[in-house]
Amino acid sequence: MVYVLETPLHEYDVRKLSVGDIVYLNGIIVGMRDATQRRIVDKGVDPPLDLRGHVVLHTAPNARKVGERWEKICIGTTTSARMEKYTPILIEKYGIRAVVGKGGLLEKSLRAMKEHGAVYLAIVGGAAALETLQIEEIEEVYWEDLFPECLWVFRVRNFGPLVVAMDSHGNNIYEEVISRAKMKQSEIVERLVADLTTLLER
Repeated sequence: MVYVLETPLHEYDVRKLSVGDIVYLNGIIVGMRDATQRRIVDKGVDPPLDLRGHVVLHTAPNARKVGERWEKICIGTTTSARMEKYTPILIEKYGIRAVVGKGGLLEKSLRAMKEHGAVYLAIVGGAAALETLQIEEIEEVYWEDLFPECLWVFRVRNFGPLVVAMDSHGNNIYEEVISRAKMKQSEIVERLVADLTTLLER
């Protein structure tokens, strides 16, 4: 299924999504990375905006400040795994509904998504040029002292395609891919052993 969703998201928006669905986003998304999340979680500093219902994009964009405005140069997405420590808390305590990143998250995040209603949306790697075009405006930037790992507020239009890689029902596309790969690996090994045995018997 293909869904076009308006942010902020509600629980019913994400509960209807399943692994493999395609999502496009319109509205506001929040960009943050390691330093931002360390400040919120490790240092206990509440974020300067209400994160309930928001979509978090794992990014530290290339942007420049011109007067009081920020101009985008290139906005790409980073690998999510190192944010695993922080994501369950952002879901449970601060109410985020989706994370956009690369490579997926781990079991604690998946449990939080299932319990509270959130999803992980995988973005295509190497598509920073397209992402930059789909981000219409940098609306606000908080915690500029962390630049480029500030807390960014982006207005987006048709942001995607994003693949639902971890859903609110406990499904994880990465685990499914690994499982299928292991099965295929076993089949390949069995065929190689059989072929080798045949050759040795000749």
